[in-house]
Formats: sequence, structure tokens, C-alpha cells
Amino acid sequence: MIEQPLVPAKGAPGETAGVPTRAQFQTSDDKDMLRAARDLTKDLGEARAGVYWPDMLISTGVGYAGIAGAILSGNLALSILFGLVAALALYRSLMFIHELTHIHRDALPGFRKGWNLLVGIPLLTPSFMYEGVHTIHHTRTRYGTIEDPEYLPLALMKPWSLPAFVLVAFLAPIALIVRAAILVPLGAIIPPVRTFVWERFSALSINPDFRRKPPKGELSRQVKWQEAGVFVWSWALLASTQFLGWRPLLIALAILSLTAVLNQLRTLVAHLWENEGEPMTVTAQFLDSVNVPPPGPIAEVWAPVGLRYHALHHLMPSMPYHDLPEAHRRLAAEFGAGSTYSGANHPGLLPLVGRIARSTMMR
Repeated sequence: MIEQPLVPAKGAPGETAGVPTRAQFQTSDDKDMLRAARDLTKDLGEARAGVYWPDMLISTGVGYAGIAGAILSGNLALSILFGLVAALALYRSLMFIHELTHIHRDALPGFRKGWNLLVGIPLLTPSFMYEGVHTIHHTRTRYGTIEDPEYLPLALMKPWSLPAFVLVAFLAPIALIVRAAILVPLGAIIPPVRTFVWERFSALSINPDFRRKPPKGELSRQVKWQEAGVFVWSWALLASTQFLGWRPLLIALAILSLTAVLNQLRTLVAHLWENEGEPMTVTAQFLDSVNVPPPGPIAEVWAPVGLRYHALHHLMPSMPYHDLPEAHRRLAAEFGAGSTYSGANHPGLLPLVGRIARSTMMR
């Protein structure tokens, strides 16, 4: 086992004394940990179609069956139960968009198109909204800075910012319909509208200052057919109200609102959000990110498809989600408690929410 020296440092509110922190490694890396992350996982990293396809297809099928059950059931309790199952299953399906941003384009033939046809377009969240955006978040010199589309110093903001951050997700499904049904066709006719929509409303980001650059190459071709798909589907959904009434669509939107809130809540605890805009080392980025490893299966529900190992993912962004548990086991065994690696491991959702809430209230 490699012993890691600890540097005494004053942590953020809620931190345990002696636990390695981001501030200790703001300008210098733990090279032993980075080297071990590379050397101990050399035999991992191949995306397996036999895992990706069944997981995505089963989750998607359960999700759509749950929506149908919620709509068709005449019993309120059963409708709520079906809706909860649908929200969780579709949440897992949607999270494969994160994998699509990292796996090599040739690794899983047909998976990107299949996911978009079955999940991305029907839920009005095609993969181009994350591809080309999320990779900026992993850029060594941009993570945690004003150029990062997926970072805000939430732990250093006002107390009201946290509930607002989560609750705004309730409106996401309506915003996606407005975007696909109205703004996209308007942009096809009026170039300034097209530029505005692309820069401000075509990326899954949380940084309000982020402006997306025009797509190029293969991404540009992906955007065209995916935008056409969400446009047609959004109007099909609206037209369905003339034959089926508004009830089915409103139930589906309510379920998707819950899915969006779940994702926003996970985002709230995916990082510690304590950086004020300075560039960070890879180790500091790792310690500003969150692992919620076993024991306990509940993290697999609210942080599915490998997202319970989000800090480890920042060490090895291209590692497929199904290999992250084994990579974590090896690194945890190698370094042990009190190491830099252990500094990114956290016990669960509620302690993380409590930590960021205390941080905002104390400031």
C-alpha cells in the first residue's frame, strides 16, 4: 500500500479534520495517485456492447411502460407508483448521454443512433446537447473556471440559490418543448434567432455565462438530423392533445419533470462546488468531485450509470461505467483510508446536501 502524506489545511465547513482537500493540491498533483490510476487499470477500459445495450434497452422499456401505466391506470396510487418507476427508469436511460460524450465513436456501433432514436429524441434531449459541451468540463485548464459550462461555485453562493437550482428543473420539459417546437423552426428562418438558440439553449449546462460555439464536422451533421427529429416529435406530442386530450401529455411531462429534478439533485452533489474560478490540478479537480462508493445500493438509484464514481471518472474520463466499480476497488485497496484517494469518497446524498447547505448558510 502506498502511504500518502497529509498536509494540514483548513477545510471548508463540514469537512473532517485530516481529510485531504482540494486546497492542498490546488497547484500541485499527487503524482503517486495519478500514476496508480493509470497503472492499476490498464486492463480495463473497453466499452462492452453486451452491457450497454441491455442496460439501456431495459431501462427505456421499463420507463415507457411506466408512463403508459400512469396514464392508463384509473387508480391514483397505482398511477403515482407507475410514475415513480417511469421517472427512475428514464433517468437511468437519459444518463447514457454522459457515456456518449466519452466513449470512442467506433466503440459501440449503432449505440449513439439507437440511443437518440429511443431516448434522446423522444425525451427532446438529443446527444448533441451534451457532446462537445461536457468535454470542456474535463479540460485541464477550464474545469471550475468561468469557461466551464458545468461549474458554478454553488457552495459559496446565497442560501436561496440551492432550492432555486433544484426547483428550476421542474420547468425543463416545458422549456424543451418550446425550444424544439418553436425556437428551432424560427431559427431555421431567422439567422439571429438560430445563433441565439444555439449559443444559449442548445447545451446541457448550468453556467449562465456559457456561450456555445458553432458545431463543426461530424457534430454539425449530427445536429441537423437530431434537431429535425425533436422538431417533428415535439409537434407530434402537441398534436396528440387533439385526439387524446391533454391528460396523457401532462402526466408524461410531470414524470419527466421528476426525472429532471432527480438529475439536478444529483448534479448538486456531483462536486463540492468550492472553487472560485481558479484553474486546478487534476488532483484538485478529483477532490472537488464526489465518489459515493458501496456499501449501500441506493446511490446506484440517484447516481446511475457510473455517476456514483464521479470523482474517479474525473481521473479516468474514458473509463466505461461498467469498469468504474472494479477500478475503484483496486485504487481503494492500494491507498487505503487517509489517502488522497479517500478524500473524494463520501457517505451519501443527505450528508452531501447538508454540507453544501451549511456552506451557503455560513457564508
